[in-house]
Amino acid sequence: MKAPAMPEAEALYAELLAGVKTLLRADTKLVGITSGGAWLVERLHKDLGLPGSPGVISSAMHRDDFAQRGMTASAQTTLPFEIDGADVLLLDDVLYTGRTIRAVLNELFDFGRPACVRLAVMVDRGGRQLPVAADFAAARFTLPDTQLLALAREEDGRLRFHVEETP
Repeated sequence: MKAPAMPEAEALYAELLAGVKTLLRADTKLVGITSGGAWLVERLHKDLGLPGSPGVISSAMHRDDFAQRGMTASAQTTLPFEIDGADVLLLDDVLYTGRTIRAVLNELFDFGRPACVRLAVMVDRGGRQLPVAADFAAARFTLPDTQLLALAREEDGRLRFHVEETP
């Protein structure tokens, strides 16, 4: 069986940018999920010319596998705006089981009660374990459960995907 072609991250970023434009409202706050989503939100916020700063949110404290994973070295939650009543657009690189999104929602609600929370991702790879769906996915891509699709950021800021075998 032939392995599926690796998605081209820069082309998918362009699709994500176009999709996010359709989801933006005048008061939308962008929040990237560490680490791939944080890279995306930083770039999207700049490319969209939005005022202020985007938010970054970590799933670490609310993960259901915290006992096995512990704290990660990735960025911690920074939300430079009021969450109560906000229209929040979460951004992530890959949507898989839905467990990270569940943890992020718990973290977000620790900061307040948003009016609306939506999700945009570069890749939806299926394999959901929880009832989570993206409002926008730039692409759908399937891998065996033994592999992870990971986003990397080069020194020049360009994005690329690679596949990692799960332990």
